[in-house]
Amino acid sequence: MAKKLLIIGFVWPEPKSSAAGSRMMQLIEFFKGQNYQISFASACAKSENAFDLTSIEVSQVPIKLNHYSFDEFLKGLQPDVVLFDRFMVEEQFGWRVAEHCPNAIRILDTEDLHGLRKGRQQAFKDSVVFNKPYLFNDHAKREIASIYRSDLSLIISEAEMEILKQDFKVDENLLFYLPFMLDVILKEDVNKLPKFQERSHFITIGNFLHEPNYNAVLYLKETIWPLIRKQLPKAELHVYGAYASQKVNQLHNEKEGFLIKGFAEDVNQVMQRAKICLAPLRFGAGLKGKLVDAMQNGTPCVMTPIAAEGMFSALPPNGFIEDTPEAFAEKAMQLYKNEVLWAEKQQNGFEIINARFNKNEHQEKFLKAILETSQQLDDKRQNNFTGQMLQHHTLQSSKFMGKWIEEKNKD
Repeated sequence: MAKKLLIIGFVWPEPKSSAAGSRMMQLIEFFKGQNYQISFASACAKSENAFDLTSIEVSQVPIKLNHYSFDEFLKGLQPDVVLFDRFMVEEQFGWRVAEHCPNAIRILDTEDLHGLRKGRQQAFKDSVVFNKPYLFNDHAKREIASIYRSDLSLIISEAEMEILKQDFKVDENLLFYLPFMLDVILKEDVNKLPKFQERSHFITIGNFLHEPNYNAVLYLKETIWPLIRKQLPKAELHVYGAYASQKVNQLHNEKEGFLIKGFAEDVNQVMQRAKICLAPLRFGAGLKGKLVDAMQNGTPCVMTPIAAEGMFSALPPNGFIEDTPEAFAEKAMQLYKNEVLWAEKQQNGFEIINARFNKNEHQEKFLKAILETSQQLDDKRQNNFTGQMLQHHTLQSSKFMGKWIEEKNKD
């Protein structure tokens, strides 16, 4: 009999819009490969960019917040594994899962550490160096509590694994490093890609609902791009991303070669046309999907340390990592004009994808982690007193708040 997986999504997956959407599809692919019967539930409204999960035989289940109908759905489904998409979802639904499906493995996919991202963003706004008081913010407290209440938490970045272990002192047994799971890039794949002379212009890409992406585009517009354009007056920067608002579209300026292109229907196509990808993120967390897209399509990058975090380990990057606008612009121009340097950085990208994000290797480790968690579930929970304590208080607070809201909504 096939095992059942319930994924509770913060949003419906949009692989063409965000790295989070691509990540979710990779997780679904993994569980499908293990013959799980998958249901994807979300209380979020579905956008036109949402992937049609029924096309890959995944059930789509709209659910309501603070409503008994979810309890009835859970009791009928009785999943073997429940995957929470981000800590906010575990806060809303975790206590219900624990109450009605106590034997189900509860897995939290953090996507990135929201507390880390929020703390860095606030430090940036305050124009101060990011430090522990900024890291230990309210988002982080909620997120760490969610990690403790879960049986296993998926961490996308090695840098974030270290932060959780060193700064928050989270038990390593509760954490599992699972980066992007990608196909190996073969030599024949490389040979099909456009060469240096067949490419032109610069590209940046990212979902504009994500504040670090909008801030990076603003940084490009106001500070970095004028430095590049002064030296390369015919070059253009093509800015792609889903959900471009009026404030984004107002940045479009043809005279400056700063072109807001909006949603990219095919990221591979637009990335392959570009010569260089720019990623000047000044705050953020997790792994950056735009860098993965660039490496897969043979497009070298210039990026900030925040953008590069967790991506390369000891391997040489697929471009340059710079922290000042002057150095950032200088390296971008070097890559744009130097074919030998460009080809070297491109090759680095292929090697990084194959060495660090090999789908088969990570899927094998993930399967082993799930099997071990299943076999040791009782012991694992018994040895996690902090998790027991937080689960107890959640049942006392979140449960009764949810019940109160449910009753109030009946009026």
